[in-house]
Amino acid sequence: MTHDLAWLNALPADEAANELLKCCGSNRWARAMVNSRPYDRLEDLIAKANDVWWSLQPSDSLEAFHSHPKIGETKAASEWSSQEQAGVASASRETIDELAALNRAYEQKFGFIFIICATGKTSEEMLSALRERLEHDAAIELQIAAAEQSKITELRLRKLLVPTT
Repeated sequence: MTHDLAWLNALPADEAANELLKCCGSNRWARAMVNSRPYDRLEDLIAKANDVWWSLQPSDSLEAFHSHPKIGETKAASEWSSQEQAGVASASRETIDELAALNRAYEQKFGFIFIICATGKTSEEMLSALRERLEHDAAIELQIAAAEQSKITELRLRKLLVPTT
């Protein structure tokens, strides 16, 4: 269900934080967003979301990453995750198996799951990105994953809220 900014601005702090956690799984991010209310426009909310996100510590990024299901996991964490990973639904068994194996290798190497803004991507595109990103060092990969989380957060904020006129 979508709501508008007036709804988000009027929610009690704990409820607003819970709604925002659906968009980004970092508690520090959600609290900062709640404390910055009210928002006049959706674009203001999204700009603040990015400002707050990029001001956080790596531990906050890791917390957000842990709120996601793995790419190709059969049980997605939310309806949004299922929609975002729709490109995997038609993937061959071989592709799904390779995604699972490379996800394990990625998590073992970096200590967090592979994060990608999967919306609109095919399973082959996600698999290609996973292969490429496995070649990075940990510091670069953390920044890339954080940038992907930022994209996911924006998409989810847009799903949560409709602009007020």
